[in-house]
Formats: sequence, structure tokens, C-alpha cells
Amino acid sequence: MDGIAIASGLGVGLIVGITGVGGGSLMTPLLLSVFKLNPAVAIGTDLWFASLTKVSGSVAHARHGHVNWAIVRRMLSGSIPASIATIAWMHQTGITKGWASTLTFSLGIALLLTAVVVAFKQSWQPLGLRLERWIPESRKPMLLIALGLLLGVLVSLSSIGAGAIGATLILLIHPRMRARDIVGTDIAHAVPLTFVAGVGHASLGNVDWALLGSLLIGSLPGIWLGAQLTRRLPDGIVRSLLCASLLMAGWKVIH
Repeated sequence: MDGIAIASGLGVGLIVGITGVGGGSLMTPLLLSVFKLNPAVAIGTDLWFASLTKVSGSVAHARHGHVNWAIVRRMLSGSIPASIATIAWMHQTGITKGWASTLTFSLGIALLLTAVVVAFKQSWQPLGLRLERWIPESRKPMLLIALGLLLGVLVSLSSIGAGAIGATLILLIHPRMRARDIVGTDIAHAVPLTFVAGVGHASLGNVDWALLGSLLIGSLPGIWLGAQLTRRLPDGIVRSLLCASLLMAGWKVIH
């Protein structure tokens, strides 16, 4: 059992519990920099980490009625086929040096996008309300399927996107949804997507199972503790520190 991995899981779980930002934004760079995993294995390991840590949150939100299942079904109808197609493409091409570079670049872009999403968190709902006049209700189902397609590819390539990016795009399409319903719906969609992508990466041999177990041991109490602390820390300070960390991680991964 790896003490550093348990401590890392605890730290990531703590930040996830405080900020609500998906662990993939933090865990994958950690797996690359601290544990020196190659990009494909880091992404595959993180997908399983994300899937397993989000299950309890998904169940809790569902019990409280915070999941819009119609939105989840539409997004999954795009994201699951996109994830399967992306994994099939990876099987076909193999993890060559060039493909590893593509995975690394995708990871860096996803980190930078997540940083922007978190930085401008307060601006997305007003923007969504302004966009409403251009997005009639009849177009929203197709937009949700297209959103699912985008997330299916992005998550399969980088393990990042099902959290902050997914929630923000749901908010732009449905700006009048309650915040807790957006969070619950986003998590409910992320669990099956990260599981399918994780199974795909496992079939490629891209999962470090021993490391995953140690990370989970630390993360579960970390998430609980972070949830208790979230009411005591100023949101602005937490968001600023998180954005800076994501920007630095994204820049370092790309370069």
C-alpha cells in the first residue's frame, strides 16, 4: 500500500469536496508529475478513479430528486457512442509515440478549458439567459446530444471534461435550472461515461490497479472532509487558487 498515493488521494478528495470540481482535473496531472505514469495509463487510471468516486454522489443526488434524467439520457445517447468510437480508434491505431503526444495535448487543452470555466463561473448563467432567444426548446435535445458527443471524445482522450465543462454547457443550454439540479445531472451523466471510457482504457492495458486502490483509500475520507469544510472557506479564494493550479498544470502538460 503506497502512503504517497493515499495522501495524494486524500488531497484530491479534499479539494473535490470543497470546490465540486471533478477530480480528473487534478488527479491526472498528479499521476503524470508525481507518479511518472505515461499519459495513457494516467488517463485510464483516472477514469476509474472518477467513475468510482462519483457513484456515491450520483446516488445521493438521485435520492434528493436533483437529477434530470431526460437530460442525462440525451447526453448519454451522444457520449457513450462517442467514447466507444474513440476507444475503438485507439485500439486500431495503438499507443504510438505520436498518439501519446495527442493524448498529452488533449489533456493540457482540457485543463486550460476547465480553468476558464472555473474562473468565470458566475458569468455562465447570465450568458445562457441571453442565448435563450437563439435556442428554442425544440433545438435543446439535439444540442444535448451534441454536448454528449463532445464530452465522450474529450473524456476518453483526456479523462477531463465530464465535470466542470459538462456542467457549464448544461447551464448554457438550460440556464433556468437550479444549481443543485445541474450538479446532480452532470454527476449522473459522468458515472456511466467515465465507466465506459475506463473499461475501454483497461482493455488497452492503461490502468495501474494497485495505484488506483491506494488513491481510492485516501480520496473517500478526503471528499467527506472537504464537504464539511466547504462552508467555512471563501469561495473566491478557493476558486482563484484552483484556477491558478489548473492553468499551471495545463501549461506544463502542453509544454
